[in-house]
Amino acid sequence: MDRRRLGLQAGVGLAGALAAITLLSEDVLAHAAGLRDAGATTVDVPTWLFLATGGGAVGASFLLASFVTDRVFIRSFHQWGGTLPSPGRIVSFITRLTGISLLLLTVYVGYAGPPTGFRNFAVVFVWVVWWGGYVASTYLVGNTWPTLNPFRTIADLLPTIDRVYPDRLGAWPSVAGLLALIWIEVVTPLADDPRLLASMILGYGAVTVAGAVVFGSEAWFGNVDPISHAFSFFGRFAPFERTAEGISFRLPGMALTDPDLVSGRDEVAFIVCLLYVTTFDGFVATWLWETFVVSVVGFGLPPLLVYFVAYIAGFGLFLGAFWWSLGLARRYGETYISQEELGRRFAPSLLAIAVGYHLAHNLAFVLGLLPAVAVVSAAPLSPPQQPPVLAGLPGWVSGLEMALVLGGHVVAVWVAHAAAYELLPGRLEAIKSQYGITLVMVGYTMISLWIVTTPIVEPPFISGGGP
Repeated sequence: MDRRRLGLQAGVGLAGALAAITLLSEDVLAHAAGLRDAGATTVDVPTWLFLATGGGAVGASFLLASFVTDRVFIRSFHQWGGTLPSPGRIVSFITRLTGISLLLLTVYVGYAGPPTGFRNFAVVFVWVVWWGGYVASTYLVGNTWPTLNPFRTIADLLPTIDRVYPDRLGAWPSVAGLLALIWIEVVTPLADDPRLLASMILGYGAVTVAGAVVFGSEAWFGNVDPISHAFSFFGRFAPFERTAEGISFRLPGMALTDPDLVSGRDEVAFIVCLLYVTTFDGFVATWLWETFVVSVVGFGLPPLLVYFVAYIAGFGLFLGAFWWSLGLARRYGETYISQEELGRRFAPSLLAIAVGYHLAHNLAFVLGLLPAVAVVSAAPLSPPQQPPVLAGLPGWVSGLEMALVLGGHVVAVWVAHAAAYELLPGRLEAIKSQYGITLVMVGYTMISLWIVTTPIVEPPFISGGGP
């Protein structure tokens, strides 16, 4: 059974599982609203202007990279770096102990603390500190999750069965897992109900530890666990990475041109999914989504079914657009290199887009709730009734959000440019092979800019909200 057929079967299985969740859920909740209102920002620039400017900036960066760079210039950037001494075992031990302690504290306060919203330490820690802050550290600094991950620490302390992980599965389980996690996040009140959040953490941990015990930590966290898989890719963007020789350092994003970074269609799909789920997370809190859902539900369709179909279809569109760009790369690049091989080399460029959008998507949210994090963390079992938030963030925050989105896309153009030069022998063929991927990047840029600068609205047909 080849990976394409296996991917189709995994997709059918995922659709069935998510459909079951849809049928069992009564109301739709959106992770992008609620807590995120505390740090919402808007811009006063006309929409058409900043969207056109953003798309034009990506196109201009493509032209600049195409006509003022060559292989020697590109190689000088990618080869810059060095190695620092690796931290000792005591640092690793302290990091692992910290991960276990934070897990126990989060679950305990989730059950024993206040039952409402961001007054509970579990809610602000998971959504603001971990999702908004720590995730950013995996691509801004380096991926420390293999050491900090409490579930991996627990699994490493237990005896393993060491069943052989089927190679034919590849990374498809992590694709299904990432889609399922974000769907659960969107349709359940995880940010409103600390008890539910704590239960979700325990359930996720039980499955994760059990899988690592059966197949071994390397196989499970390298192929199946969606969080670990996402962080491993984000870590390749970061300037620091732990290796056998120590801590290597390089310019951010330059490791994304590693020819062995992506192994096949399964990991290409995972990278596209990583970009898509963050986009969908923000899109469900826009007026356009509200208008679409209200109009479609008006025909008598169940709201959750509309959310579900749109969610899966959106991923299909993102994935289809990327594969379409690879077809253009073969045509205009005049190459016999397969689309799968082109996908392996061009897909890492999308990680830079995901990085820029994740930062922009969470910047105002994290800044707005930092005072609440400090106050709730100081007294997790008896926080004040109204933890303070920063309302009305300064206008430069919106400007920085747009700059982060554009910065991620510019790095993506550079990475795709470098990959094309490595793949194709002729300069002109390398440039022409990027026409499709550049068009897709321009589209991703305009979508991302529109989402991060659009006022947040309460998603329709909800009974609560999330961060």
